[in-house]
Amino acid sequence: MLQSPHSSLQVAAVPAPRVPARERDQDAPWHTEAVCRRDEAGLFFAPSKEPTAARLSREEAAKRVCSGCPVMVECREHALLQPEPYGVWGGLTAAERRVVLARRRRREMELKKTARASANRMAG
Repeated sequence: MLQSPHSSLQVAAVPAPRVPARERDQDAPWHTEAVCRRDEAGLFFAPSKEPTAARLSREEAAKRVCSGCPVMVECREHALLQPEPYGVWGGLTAAERRVVLARRRRREMELKKTARASANRMAG
């Protein structure tokens, strides 16, 4: 049986209890509490010419680490606002982040369109 090159890394860290942002130290940057700081960066970023099966396995392992992270939401928003073009951030791959960003853009355009239509009705 073939093993993923990251098979030893696929055991997710024990999930840390989620701490609401308001209870965390507001002076410390969010990434100081990131669970992935304890993991190998190779789990979150693809090596060159990685086979598809290995990539999918590695990404799932990274997502498992993210799922137990107390700053997953902050990490995801960082990756969406930057935008980070590579790697797993906040439990999303680069392709998944592109989908989220496209949906957000569509939603913003729909809201603007609705607001203009409403303003035109009120003015007319």
